[in-house]
Amino acid sequence: MCKKYEESGVSLEAGYKSVELIKKHVARTKNLGMMSAIGGFGGAFDLSSYNFKNPVLISGTDGVGTKLKLAFELDIHNTIGIDVVAMCVNDILAQGAQPLFFLDYLAVGLDPNKSTIFLQSNVPEHTELTWLLSNITPVGLLERGHSYKDKTAKGIPANTGLLTYPVLMAADILIYDSDVVPVGKDQKQHLEMTRDIAMKFNQQYGVEFFKLPEPLILDDSAIVPGTDGQKMSKSYNNTINMFVTKKKLKEQVMSIVTDSTPLEEPKNPDNNIAKLYALFNNIDKQNELKEKFLAGNFGYGHAKTELLNSILEYFAVAREKREELEKDMDYVKDVLNEGSKKARAIAIEKIQKAKEIVGLVGNIY
Repeated sequence: MCKKYEESGVSLEAGYKSVELIKKHVARTKNLGMMSAIGGFGGAFDLSSYNFKNPVLISGTDGVGTKLKLAFELDIHNTIGIDVVAMCVNDILAQGAQPLFFLDYLAVGLDPNKSTIFLQSNVPEHTELTWLLSNITPVGLLERGHSYKDKTAKGIPANTGLLTYPVLMAADILIYDSDVVPVGKDQKQHLEMTRDIAMKFNQQYGVEFFKLPEPLILDDSAIVPGTDGQKMSKSYNNTINMFVTKKKLKEQVMSIVTDSTPLEEPKNPDNNIAKLYALFNNIDKQNELKEKFLAGNFGYGHAKTELLNSILEYFAVAREKREELEKDMDYVKDVLNEGSKKARAIAIEKIQKAKEIVGLVGNIY
């Protein structure tokens, strides 16, 4: 069989090697519901993780084999990524794939009449401002970023997107003349970098164009721990999703890492379960949990159950609201479309002035 492959121009060894080379990159794209890794004959995805009702999976049927062949023949590879998006990703979106994660924002009470909710990709001025700011941002500033250093230290390959992500964050903030930005403690440096970039722009062009935003950090939720003790992040696959099914939510809560202290012995009350519990309960409830840990005969499993019940109670109304929103996706689309229009009107005016300041001509607005 192997000879038949070789005779037809297929190298099994090269195929196996390519799988090994891209494994770590593929692992970075893992998200909720993925059950299998690369290298098998098929992939498994757990739709129950998303609490869908009567789900329909949409699969793209177009391929990029011919384009890849031409890229190899002509030794031109920088356009293939665009073609993959155009011919594969957009094909799926055009079939009616829904932006479901925006339901979370609406479900927890964000009012579109008071807040502008939009898809960043619908406001291309964010990208334009990112480019303008990139031209005055020192590389050394970006290399000192905690997030960049942390991720590369964990083996995540360094690339331009990872390095320059703070510039995009700065553009997101500065384009709307933000005064105060709510952030977690781990994001404070990004806001400081935003201020540095804004000052650099203002000084270089002799203007007072960009505001210097201030951080708003809530002490009781400065850093939310994940199930493994690190900060909660999709990148670390350690999140607890309050909108998944009760069964899946229980699995996530029960996966919180703890030590091996026996049931009957007292336990350190300053643990990940207690930190998460504090997000949903008042000080009296927190003290009760602390006393249970110190008294002994109270296991981590008991504490996780109390945490699970607290999460379900805290988000009960939001979970119900999200189920209602799932039945009215036209409303969700309208919110996003209207929000994008509002945001873009502001962004267009800001980017036009920024272009004039740096001396760019040919504005199309």
